[in-house]
Amino acid sequence: MVDYRRSRVAGGTFFFTVNLRDRRRGLLVDHVDALRHIVRTVRRELPFTIDAMVVLPDHCHAVWTMPPDDSGYAHRLRQIKARFTRHLLREGVSLEKDARGEYDLWQRRFWEHTIRDVRDLQAHVDYVHINPVKHGHATRAIDWPHSTIHRYVERSLLPHDWACEPQQAGFGE
Repeated sequence: MVDYRRSRVAGGTFFFTVNLRDRRRGLLVDHVDALRHIVRTVRRELPFTIDAMVVLPDHCHAVWTMPPDDSGYAHRLRQIKARFTRHLLREGVSLEKDARGEYDLWQRRFWEHTIRDVRDLQAHVDYVHINPVKHGHATRAIDWPHSTIHRYVERSLLPHDWACEPQQAGFGE
């Protein structure tokens, strides 16, 4: 078995990508209100700051900052994934089980990157916000409803027309 080594920086800022196993399903946006409620509930129980986040049909990206004495982002993500799975089951969504007997909704692992400095933070926040355009879900970043870009625009941290021409913005994977 692979030994996954996660960064354990108390108070650190981290970028995440969390995917559904079946990338053809749109369950995250189909049940986005429930997902938002679950994230808020987990944040109340296990505080963290959402610096940026976008929910797409089959995956989400986030930049979170942990409290100064805490590095437990993996536990928070497990809670969100488990609670969302239970929500779908209560709603009657058909979910298969895998060979281990676990519901086959989420990819088992997630991508995590420790933010190193202000430039790295900005690059990842920009990546989060441009992602709906990159995947063809919106023409402009501001047009995607499930993104913290709206908070950035409301607070005048980004202009309303930010990255309207993504080919000129230099965003990529």
